[in-house]
Amino acid sequence: MGIYPPSLENLIEQFSRLPGIGQRSATRVALHVLRSNQNLAEGLARSLLEVKEKIRFCSVCFNLTDDDPCPICRDENRANGSICVVEGPGDQLALEESGGFRGRYHVLHGALSPLDGIGPEDLKISKLLTRLEQERIEEVILATNPTTAGQATAAFLARILLENYTRIKITRIALGIPMGGDLKYMDRMTLEHSLRNRMPVTP
Repeated sequence: MGIYPPSLENLIEQFSRLPGIGQRSATRVALHVLRSNQNLAEGLARSLLEVKEKIRFCSVCFNLTDDDPCPICRDENRANGSICVVEGPGDQLALEESGGFRGRYHVLHGALSPLDGIGPEDLKISKLLTRLEQERIEEVILATNPTTAGQATAAFLARILLENYTRIKITRIALGIPMGGDLKYMDRMTLEHSLRNRMPVTP
């Protein structure tokens, strides 16, 4: 038997099922909801239901949206011939918030990981190839994460694209020393990528 009333224990249990939230954090959040006014609880409940009811994948880029196609795919100013391929919606959001890319995206929803049983058929790779046939694409930017799975996914895509789409420029986002970084604290792989992706100095 828990130390809190059953309804509160249930709320704590539900919060603790969320990623990154342990029992202690779940308890703090649940107690905050309990202490807050009714509007917070009602708004939270409505938002949770609304997300489950309205959010779906864009039929073009497979990003999360409540309108299909999503606003980016509908924006003709973004149809500049570039597609940036990312692993998940969070990666797309990070790139979009940077303001450094004004083309369109393609979300794979994962990365290749044979040990976890994730193969090419489990990702939105075939949908990407379909887009390359249908849209006027000049460049594909591979922006998968610099992890073992992300690198394997980028290499797999690069091989397919270079073999079958010679008219399209295939690029990979640069990997290296972050702004404000210190060389002596960098890992070997980061330093290796930095040296390999070095750029000429211009006046």
